[in-house]
Amino acid sequence: MKKIILLSLIALFIVNIQGFSQQKPLVIDNPNLTLKSDLMTPEALWAFGRVSDPQVSPDGETVLYGVSYYSIEQNKGNRELYSIGLNAESSRRLTTSPKSEFNAIWRPDGKKIGFLTSEGGSVQIWEMNPDGSERTQISSIDGGITGFKYSSDQSKILYTKDLELENKFEDIYEGLPLASGRLMNDLMYRHWDHWVDTYSHVFYADYDGNKLSNHVDIMEGEPYSSPLSPFGGIEQIEWSSNNKAIAYTSKKLLGKAATLSTNSDVYLYDLETKKTKNISKGIMGFDVGPVFSPDGKYVAWESMERDGYESDQNRMFLMNIETGERTYATKGFDQNAGSFSWTADSKSIYFTSDWHGAFQIYRYDVKKGGITQVTEGLHDYRGVTVAGKQLVATKQTMAMPTELFLVNPKNGEAQQMTFTNKNLLDQLSMGETEERWIKTHDGEDMQVFVIYPPNFDKAKKYPALLYCKGGPQGPLSQSFHYRWNYQIMAANGYIIVAPARRGVSGFGQAWQEQISGDYHGKSMQDYLTAIDELAKEPFIDEDRLGAIGASAGGYAVYYLAGNHEKRFKALIAHDGIFNEEAQYLETEEMWFENWDKGGPFWEADNEVAQEAYAHSPHKFVQNWDTPILVIHGELDYRVVVTQGMTAFNAAILRDIPAEYLYFPDENHWVLKPQNGILWQRTFFNWLDKWLK
Repeated sequence: MKKIILLSLIALFIVNIQGFSQQKPLVIDNPNLTLKSDLMTPEALWAFGRVSDPQVSPDGETVLYGVSYYSIEQNKGNRELYSIGLNAESSRRLTTSPKSEFNAIWRPDGKKIGFLTSEGGSVQIWEMNPDGSERTQISSIDGGITGFKYSSDQSKILYTKDLELENKFEDIYEGLPLASGRLMNDLMYRHWDHWVDTYSHVFYADYDGNKLSNHVDIMEGEPYSSPLSPFGGIEQIEWSSNNKAIAYTSKKLLGKAATLSTNSDVYLYDLETKKTKNISKGIMGFDVGPVFSPDGKYVAWESMERDGYESDQNRMFLMNIETGERTYATKGFDQNAGSFSWTADSKSIYFTSDWHGAFQIYRYDVKKGGITQVTEGLHDYRGVTVAGKQLVATKQTMAMPTELFLVNPKNGEAQQMTFTNKNLLDQLSMGETEERWIKTHDGEDMQVFVIYPPNFDKAKKYPALLYCKGGPQGPLSQSFHYRWNYQIMAANGYIIVAPARRGVSGFGQAWQEQISGDYHGKSMQDYLTAIDELAKEPFIDEDRLGAIGASAGGYAVYYLAGNHEKRFKALIAHDGIFNEEAQYLETEEMWFENWDKGGPFWEADNEVAQEAYAHSPHKFVQNWDTPILVIHGELDYRVVVTQGMTAFNAAILRDIPAEYLYFPDENHWVLKPQNGILWQRTFFNWLDKWLK
């Protein structure tokens, strides 16, 4: 489940952004929008523009980026394109249409911007001038495409396209066009939120500046996908610097083997010989995201060592293309590394990494092999791109949605470039965030973030919420979330206690790995230690404490419900694991359960697994005594909806006050505006009922 935290959330925020009526285009980004209150509300959260995917122009002077806006009335969103000069005072809007534009990139000559949009029923490649004029469709590919990139010499374009899986039982369905039944004989038949009916291939075609021709499927005959489903995108595929090869990411496994393994690889396809080489062969974990050096000598990619462990350390690997020699570039750097960007001279790679509750920018020296930290502070730099002698980075904090910043690589000083949400932020009062370090029950130092209500008065007493992080691995950092938003909780009069308990990344791999096989042990003690320590403060009312969380955080809430010794007066669990034995056979990514639980529940001699299943939250229902709100989505195939239903049913059968918020059209997240607002209203109605 770590992937729902670490993988880019941008893709999630632009779900459901297509298909708007030409007669009623989406109303967006009203500069005169006035809020009714200076406190954060659900409506204010959905009014924010969501900045994503900056692309630096070939001359290094201009940044292209997208902003997604949402209409509560229409229950949809739309993404438009903007550009801004590196030293400009304001941005320029390039598109105004009821159809979203995405995967927007500069053509190598800088004279055009290519992008994807759906006009006429399928997603195709379009181009326009840098000022947004003269939109022209340049592809007409049956069924549409999902991503694309230009070759640097502009002679070709690669693209990804979904293909239909072969029906292995086609003869059985003969004469039954209305039959709805699905027949299967292997695993991985559905994934995260969709039934697996397609796979994705990489193609390339000749490009003459106007249209595409001579299309080639570089994975022809293979039933495997590139990029990786469901979260991978065009960033997992890249042209070589000389345009003679394409590097792509794929996990060439199917069915049971695919659900048991995380072993993806980076492949290099030679356009002349038509041969494919696995350049990460022998590395058994996730290998993704190849990026070539401008001089063509190296390719870098993200790599995990161990098969089956999706939260293994994310490392930087380099390969000398001429010799094939591979280098573990971040060896000795006990942190994750991602978002690689080469300098023009191929001497350095900039990347981002989380450490102690914040994401910073780092530089890797290719020749010397050293790593230098560029930025400092409580913020999240989630992406970085080289722009001449400067860096363009996406930055967010707990009190600020993502914006673009210009960063000096020598001293880390940052200058804000975009002010997409300045009008809204100027109207809102935000709570202060405090970083604390406390001792755990076993004497370790643990970071805890405390978020205070706006206009906090230490002479008053406030209810407090223990935030139980999902994952269970991954960062607890400075993210500005659009549902589990610390500021909206604080604006409703709650103090938030967010501990970086065992399993959180950014404190070394050993700290992160202590949760595997031990969800119920040290991490639960860390939660209780954090809330007990903060409850000693005179401004926190120890008789008005709540615990909240989603996914693995939902597991924590269910577990604490039977093991909190009357600390909490209200609980909220969203998409949480309630019955671990059922979860083992209900989920689709078996590698996760096998690693984090130690194996299946039927292995009687597996001590790790037996200990884990013995502490499944459902086995402590007899101790439940606290009102609980359960939330779950029908399309969540990672933690299936019956986990939430059974937890709610158990509470009602035990006469525990409970409510169940069920979404028939949401997955592991809540992505539709009106559902999101309903979520927030239900969330705070429940807390206010029991804690105020």
